[in-house]
Amino acid sequence: MQIQGLGQLHQVQRINAPHISRIYEPTTPAASSPLDTTDELHLSPAAEMAGRMSEIPDIRWERVDAIKAAIAEGSYVTDAKLDVAMERLLDEIA
Repeated sequence: MQIQGLGQLHQVQRINAPHISRIYEPTTPAASSPLDTTDELHLSPAAEMAGRMSEIPDIRWERVDAIKAAIAEGSYVTDAKLDVAMERLLDEIA
């Protein structure tokens, strides 16, 4: 950084707030009751998904354990069960 001295300074400028209106004209609010106001809420897709996650029922661990045992025995997976599972999954996604 180089400092060239006082010769490089610009003239002194006044400090004015250009965004302040110099003429003040009070406006009267339209006659309305407090009941006329409405609030809006916009949720992001992530917030909507989080809301749906709270609606999922609790895990039934006894059912999970029974299915794990059936899978370990080799008696759980059948074509009919896979078709039902796929249909339910697609219904959940859509």
